Amino acid sequence: MATLLNIIVVEDHEALREVTVQALRGEGHQVIGVDCAEALADQLGVMPVDLMVVDLNLPGEDGISLTRRIRQSQPDIGIVMVTARGELAEKMDGYQSGADIYLTKPVSLDELTAAIHALARRIKRPAYGTPVLRLDVHKLSLAGKTGEVGLTAYEAAMLGAFTRAPGRRLENWQLIELLGKTEADYSKASLEVQIFRLRKKLAQASAETQSIKVLRLLGYQLCVQVEMI
Repeated sequence: MATLLNIIVVEDHEALREVTVQALRGEGHQVIGVDCAEALADQLGVMPVDLMVVDLNLPGEDGISLTRRIRQSQPDIGIVMVTARGELAEKMDGYQSGADIYLTKPVSLDELTAAIHALARRIKRPAYGTPVLRLDVHKLSLAGKTGEVGLTAYEAAMLGAFTRAPGRRLENWQLIELLGKTEADYSKASLEVQIFRLRKKLAQASAETQSIKVLRLLGYQLCVQVEMI
């Protein structure tokens, strides 16, 4: 059985975007279409994203820049670049920016679907631990099978932000901003202390040991399932 994915199609040609979105939905995937990179920011928090189909020639930020930025922030996401540019140097630029697959227009829907199916075999969603932990941001508490643990306001805000973030990933600067600080006046060592303390609270509430993992040179990822109440 094919892996069903959460997909975003970034394509400024309206008719082509709609045809692609409908075709992929017909395969059972959950799909959102946007017309530019700038519109993508409004959709990234709607659902965790497994794969993106990106046109190279976009208004505003182009597909190369977008792909490079997404690859840096979400290294495990699948990226299919679709473009009319078919020169070898242009393909090399696409792959070097972070694209997994580079398809030259016109692309048949069968070819695009086959590429996505091939890429889906290597895409693995994070394996979230059990049992579900319940975060109450009003009571500042985290409840699990071993009982209820009190949280600081920052710990509750940080855990809530992880829960809402695409892929449950947050970059260092995002975590620092939650404190009302900037990277200039808040050290990475101080952030590591906060993460250590949150891991300890998660463990007390019955989470697995590897509840938050380090994303090298980027930030952190929550690896347990947390439900906000």
